[in-house]
Amino acid sequence: MMTAQSFSTEIEVIDSHTEGEPTRIVVAGGPNLGSGDMLQRREIFRTQFDEFRSAVITEPRGSDVLVGGLLCEPPDSSYAAAIVFFNNTGYLGMCGHGTIGLMVTLHYLGRIGLGRYRVATPVGVVTATLHDPARVTVENVPAYRFRKQIIVEVDHYGTVVGDVAWGGNWFFLVKETPERISLDNVECLTRVTKMIEVALAKSGITGASAERIDHVELYGSGAAANADSQNFVLCPGGEYDRSPCGTGTSAKLACLADDGLLQPGQTWRQAGILGSCFEAHYERRADGAIIPFITGRAFISAHSRLLLQADDPFRFGIRG
Repeated sequence: MMTAQSFSTEIEVIDSHTEGEPTRIVVAGGPNLGSGDMLQRREIFRTQFDEFRSAVITEPRGSDVLVGGLLCEPPDSSYAAAIVFFNNTGYLGMCGHGTIGLMVTLHYLGRIGLGRYRVATPVGVVTATLHDPARVTVENVPAYRFRKQIIVEVDHYGTVVGDVAWGGNWFFLVKETPERISLDNVECLTRVTKMIEVALAKSGITGASAERIDHVELYGSGAAANADSQNFVLCPGGEYDRSPCGTGTSAKLACLADDGLLQPGQTWRQAGILGSCFEAHYERRADGAIIPFITGRAFISAHSRLLLQADDPFRFGIRG
């Protein structure tokens, strides 16, 4: 367990949103996770400093919708940054919208200019190109479809069919849904996707190494948003992604590529539940893996300090 000296009681953070989805980057006052690889650092974060996570991201200083990112010392000078993303319930492998927010944050701080940069994450190296102060393209880790057209029986709902795919996190992507993909239908969409998530676990449907599938994605027509499709994404912790979801769009590209419905370099416009869009395409490597490219915008919304007062009963957040 951590000690009182493990991290500062004054934490500097920068908030942004990427196409509507908020990100909070810890730029000072966080714990030192050492110099190991990023998976090791994430494990140190999880096992030794989880109270820091909840202090930053949960109420009363945060909210369930926030995704946090802890800036770490880069592995070497070839990296612009190293980061571990986290949310209201735990830790993420990668976060597409968060990486876009990270690059805009680093530019706001004056740490980077326009250009192409390497970022170390727990699931591998991603490359991000800052085109202007708000617009970023993320070259993600390789994405792939693990299982196709999996039938899942959902209690009190019925049968759904979807794909299990990796885009930096594990997703179950439901191709056809009777549910209306619209912001005014969020309550229903949240309920249905939570039921699907429970059914996946109950049925023993997992990722390639028995990982929990913690993102469920429904798709519909994107006509209303002038896009190729519009999605609703349930994130770990029970909140929905306000953006089109970078790792989810990466998983979607892998499925489209596997079905021969999208060619390398062809643009796919993915709308989220708010109608905001990511532009995406992929390249295919010599070994057959696809590399997703996700382009979106982020905007700085706050630069602040979080205070952890010793007599505050909720200084480490409201923990369920």
